[in-house]
Amino acid sequence: MKKTILALTLALSLQGLAAASAADNDYIMCPGDQLQVVVYGHEDLSSPPNSNTTPYTVRPDGKVTFPLIGDIDVTGKTVTEFTRQLEASLAEYLVRPQVSVNILKLGTTRVYVLGEVKKPGLYELEKSHRVLDALGKAEGFTEKAAKKKIFLIRKGAEEPVLVNINNFLKKSDQSQNYVLNEGDCLYLTSNGKIDIGRDIMPFISGAYMVSEIKNND
Repeated sequence: MKKTILALTLALSLQGLAAASAADNDYIMCPGDQLQVVVYGHEDLSSPPNSNTTPYTVRPDGKVTFPLIGDIDVTGKTVTEFTRQLEASLAEYLVRPQVSVNILKLGTTRVYVLGEVKKPGLYELEKSHRVLDALGKAEGFTEKAAKKKIFLIRKGAEEPVLVNINNFLKKSDQSQNYVLNEGDCLYLTSNGKIDIGRDIMPFISGAYMVSEIKNND
């Protein structure tokens, strides 16, 4: 597994950890996700109703096996994109298929939480994948943290996303409590400025090596 992880912060406090909705359409699916799929009018293709189990799980290779279609690669796809892909593929066998996809259970997502937090590090998020959940893992931010300008850098993104945590703390605004994806990094500074080469890469390189060693044991 060779992934270049680029990312930078968003930050939030431990006050009022919010539950993440796994059904968010902007959530990028990852290995281990268990999917609830409904093909309307075709119960034989749908997940069992009122069940906590599902035959549709994203495998480590990023694929899902679906009846009629076979293997579907969901790597890098959102829930909405996967839904549209299913409908397009099923259209070869069914008349105007309508599909609904929800995440029944999230797989594990690894993210970095660095800078002015109490316990910087690489964390695995198992149940909920939002900024607040990652900050909770790092036990919240320090007194020096610049809450008005926090950085979230996603792999492949040209610019970091800037987040003002005070909007959440003072207004309970959840709009910036983003869903996090594999390899995202939250970085809290003390002055609202960041040098990725100096502040991020040395830590990520070391943590990445440790992670690779553990994965290859």
